[in-house]
Amino acid sequence: MKRFIIKTLVILFVFTAVSCSEDTIDIEGLGSVKGRVVRVGTNEPLENVKISTNPGTSTVFTNAEGFYTIENVPAGDYSLSAQREGLLAVFEGITVIADVTLEVVFEMDIETAGNRPPNAPTLLTPVDNAVGVPIDIELVWSVSDPDNDDLTFTVSLRNEENSNVELFEGITDTTYTLSGLSFNTKYFWQVTATDSINDPVNSTTFAFETASPPNNRIVYTRLVGGNSVIYSADESGGTEIALTAVSKNSFRPRRNAATGKIAFLQSVGSQIHLFTMNEDGSQVNQVTSQVGVAGFNLEEIDFSWDANGSKLLFPNQDRLYSINATGSGLSQIYQTTNGNLITEVDKNENTGIIALKTNDLNGYSVEIFTINGSGVVQETVLTGVNGAAGGINLSVDGTRLLYTRDVSGSENTNYRRLDSRVFIHNFNGSPTVDLSTDKPSGTNDLDPRFSPNEAEIIYVNTSNDGISAKNIQTLEIADLNERTTLIQNSTMPDWE
Repeated sequence: MKRFIIKTLVILFVFTAVSCSEDTIDIEGLGSVKGRVVRVGTNEPLENVKISTNPGTSTVFTNAEGFYTIENVPAGDYSLSAQREGLLAVFEGITVIADVTLEVVFEMDIETAGNRPPNAPTLLTPVDNAVGVPIDIELVWSVSDPDNDDLTFTVSLRNEENSNVELFEGITDTTYTLSGLSFNTKYFWQVTATDSINDPVNSTTFAFETASPPNNRIVYTRLVGGNSVIYSADESGGTEIALTAVSKNSFRPRRNAATGKIAFLQSVGSQIHLFTMNEDGSQVNQVTSQVGVAGFNLEEIDFSWDANGSKLLFPNQDRLYSINATGSGLSQIYQTTNGNLITEVDKNENTGIIALKTNDLNGYSVEIFTINGSGVVQETVLTGVNGAAGGINLSVDGTRLLYTRDVSGSENTNYRRLDSRVFIHNFNGSPTVDLSTDKPSGTNDLDPRFSPNEAEIIYVNTSNDGISAKNIQTLEIADLNERTTLIQNSTMPDWE
């Protein structure tokens, strides 16, 4: 009996041991996982995607065709993941069975697949249909993004004058300043926002109308970035407005109050031509084309309005031409008899008298005289003197002529003037008047023009070193001690 009990216990132990051994083999059996990773929507195979399990076993990467295989994975439950930079990670719950190959295919999308687009920008300033807006205006808008992405903006701008659309791109703030708009013009603006992930979104379109131009009666030039730019200002030297582009060399402005136009010279390739524009700088029109403006020194050349603003007189070497302001009707009206060059011209509308200044190729041997409409010389104002002279301007009644002369008589290769003074010549026989009696020593007075009421003159004062700043000043004719600096670092003034 005792042996039977022992034998029975041994059999039970062996049976139990065998049963336990079979369970352990099932749990520790090895399976495998294989599959492919492709892009959502296109099934494009994705390479170098990291495939791993949790709990961790082996980690593998997909090949160029997007395939992967994980061998010898202990049987059990896992979370299988697919990960690659720039793509959304994907997880799949799996059960690995011993001696079985499980196949799992992953579809992956870009990391920003769930990103939402920004909300449409809201335009704030200027308000819709605002009027009297300055030509330099700050645009302001607001915007939000549900994912707090960094946004960039594009401002589109057009006006009612044409169909051109200007785009201002790469803006990172919710403000943008527009400069140099045209006066009296209706503009339309819109803001586009992008998070560089989703499609851009547009604001509504707002309109605004710019203010009327101020009554700036003084025009002049200033060097900006190597080019001469034309400006206007009021009679106190304030409310300065740039009328021409910095990218073009524009100079010698002459305002015609009757037509509201400004004529000026501008470089066109290697030539200089006459142009006209509105007083706000708009509607630029080239007048000359076949014959340009030419002479010994472009900074000294001057021209004149004629026929109450319908024509212009201009020099080309030794010839004087007339042309309609529209660019038609070119005709020669005078030519010097001694071959000297015509550098300056000014015509009086009331008397029809034309004043001319001529000189040789070096700017000297100056003659200042008047002719009638037929080209017949009327009166000689200056001749037979050494040194530079010019800056001619007839008074409104034609009885006086402003001009400058370097009384030092210096003549040199760089056309440097040492003591240039402003004079008034009286055609009635009264003595010539020196207006520069209070001029600081070592300076030059240049480019004089009568003020509209002729009680003052406007002119340029600068050091005779030839390189110092040039300042526009005014001087009362009745009080030659009252010199007032009006505009600094500027030249070629006109006051109409």
